[in-house]
Amino acid sequence: MASNLEPVPITSQKHDPAWKHCQMFKNGDRVQLKCIYCLKMFKGGGIHRIKEHLACQKGNASTCSRVPHDVRLQMQHSLDGVVVKKRKKQKIEEEVLNVTPITTDVSTIANQVDVNAGLQCLPVPNAVEHNSTLIVNPDEGKSRTLERRKRVRGKNDSVMYTNSEVVALDKNAFFPKKVDNHIHMAIGRFLYDIGAPPDVVNSVYFQQMIEAIASGGSGVEQPSYHDLRGWILKNTVEEVKSDIERCKMTWIRTGCSILVDQWNTETGRILLGLLVYCPEGTIFLKSVDASDIINSSDFLFELVKQVVEEVGVTNVLQVITPGEEQYAVAGRQLTDTFPTLYWSPSASYCIDLILEDFGNIEWISAVIEQAKSITRFVYNYGSVLNMVRRYTLGRDIVDPSFSRFATNFTTLKQMVDLKHNLQAMVASQEWMDCPYSKQTSGLEMLDCISNQTFWSSCDLIVRLTIPLLRVLRITASEKRPAMGYVYAGMYRAKEAIKKELVKREDYMVYWSIIHHRWERLWHHPLHAAGFYLNPKFFYSIQRNMHSEILSGIFDCIERLVPDTRIQDKIIKEINLYKTAAGDFGRKMAVRARDNLLPAEWWSTYGGGCPNLARLAVHILSQTCSAMVCKRNQIPFEQIMNTRNHIERQHLTDLVFVHYNLRLRQKSMSKEQDFSDPLSFESISNVDGWIRAKDLQLEEHGNSDWMTLDPSSINPMLLRPLNDETEELGESFDDTEIFSGIKDGDIENTRDKFVDH
Repeated sequence: MASNLEPVPITSQKHDPAWKHCQMFKNGDRVQLKCIYCLKMFKGGGIHRIKEHLACQKGNASTCSRVPHDVRLQMQHSLDGVVVKKRKKQKIEEEVLNVTPITTDVSTIANQVDVNAGLQCLPVPNAVEHNSTLIVNPDEGKSRTLERRKRVRGKNDSVMYTNSEVVALDKNAFFPKKVDNHIHMAIGRFLYDIGAPPDVVNSVYFQQMIEAIASGGSGVEQPSYHDLRGWILKNTVEEVKSDIERCKMTWIRTGCSILVDQWNTETGRILLGLLVYCPEGTIFLKSVDASDIINSSDFLFELVKQVVEEVGVTNVLQVITPGEEQYAVAGRQLTDTFPTLYWSPSASYCIDLILEDFGNIEWISAVIEQAKSITRFVYNYGSVLNMVRRYTLGRDIVDPSFSRFATNFTTLKQMVDLKHNLQAMVASQEWMDCPYSKQTSGLEMLDCISNQTFWSSCDLIVRLTIPLLRVLRITASEKRPAMGYVYAGMYRAKEAIKKELVKREDYMVYWSIIHHRWERLWHHPLHAAGFYLNPKFFYSIQRNMHSEILSGIFDCIERLVPDTRIQDKIIKEINLYKTAAGDFGRKMAVRARDNLLPAEWWSTYGGGCPNLARLAVHILSQTCSAMVCKRNQIPFEQIMNTRNHIERQHLTDLVFVHYNLRLRQKSMSKEQDFSDPLSFESISNVDGWIRAKDLQLEEHGNSDWMTLDPSSINPMLLRPLNDETEELGESFDDTEIFSGIKDGDIENTRDKFVDH
């Protein structure tokens, strides 16, 4: 029976939180769900039964014995939320029934269609507020009211009104938008009092808190200061540790990567974060103050060596660090000490350097400065910004990205997308009547937006950099391990530049930059093996596989599989993979090359090649970057400044919980991040695009932030949430791209700039 089960991908349209914790299969015409923790299969009951199973609620479903504590609580809160909503609805309907005779009639209206002409049915409202058009004083003209109300009872005692009565009813009273202003004000006052940034409401735990308080009713007592410092923190530490243990259990199957994250604090300290990545999630282990010894490769080696031994050398495939020379030296020491793992510079760090170098090319830098002259003017005058947002349907023209270098090109892309909107605005009467349009900056903006050469240059820059931004998003994604895609992504980036510029002397300028920054990764065996083992790309190559990719997979076999007997078995199994023999050639397996994650594909169809499948799952389960979540608001420096052992341990636990909860939330989030370019949180990446020439408030007097129209947070108006990997396509047959460039090419193009 199990062999007839066909995996079905769970689409983004399924919003119930329980979908993240189950797998869906199709058996003929029937859909079955499987718990990912205890592997129990459910042949009926839908997602609600899975949720009851995960919440360990006895009744319709058996309880899950292996569900993590935080998942069980989340499912319980979700189920409690449904109950609370039902109770609220019942309470509202009861209140409506007790208001007046008219509201009694309204509350019993059934949502059905009557065949009689001239009659119209109204649906049952979810909430009815007191409204003068509905509440009738029983002491005034009760008989007149009864006379005006011509009811016709149909089937099931539903009440129907004539068309004239329906028109007379206040539609807004039946479908009011419920806004709990006093609740929202109370929440706002609390957040402002503690200095929390507004984006805290995007936390998945914020809504859970609201629902938990609501489910407790009016008698809920707040936790005390000592509760938060004491048993609540202790329990949360245990929850996080339990979640970490769950991740650790998967390391044997998927392997893991150690990440070294470096950043500077506001006081100038240099901190290092030590983390572990696996497909189940990224784990924060600890932070270290490296201000005095950051340039010591020996210190970095000893620090990472300790973490490798703590995690278990047999579980670690690679260590990812920034790309500076001291890290490279430490990486070589590490691979000499542990010959079964790799060192790698962070892919996102390297791409960011490529984008920085692109931005320093003279003609590109000039275009970026022209574009900045537009945004600096727009984002410092409230009335101008409002006008832009009206013409762009609420979209901002500054698009914050992972770094200030990436922001340069995401913002150019946004401006190109909104070109016609901006041109329509500066041609409008509203713009001509705007007093700021007569200022020097306004006239410069008009000239720039009306200049076709400017837009042609922007369009070319966008076409040259879109593939690099795509790779950057892939490497930073929490939705899928990047190892199986980054090699193909960089191939596409070089291919796009070559197709765009055509002449070798032109595209070699950009290729030399990529080669200079990406050289270590272009020849990295793990990246080549990830490309080779991804069936989406492997089976799309018509010619023989390039020798460099073959060398990469052979290198991985020798380094990651020290047992020579297993190495020989893997080589034999590779031939089965090449010819799509056995289960690899099934129609299901062929279809799944595109819609299953590569590691899942090997787990599902690689049973005939167990040794190769085990290696493939390990490699394809890895990330390529040390890019992690925002670290603001986490009290790292307080730990360094504290000299009391008890308080230091308390702060250490607080940071441990804080960072890991943020990492977990990042992996749980299904929605695209929305960044407000005017927010303090985005300022480091967008400062060059919104900085005013001066801060003379008199000149910018009507830039009152209260008058601003909000920017759009509608996902339909944001960057498409399409799968970046789908755009990598097929066919990788350009041998020049695989071969890279020669040293002579680099010397000839290093200082050359292209004029367009």
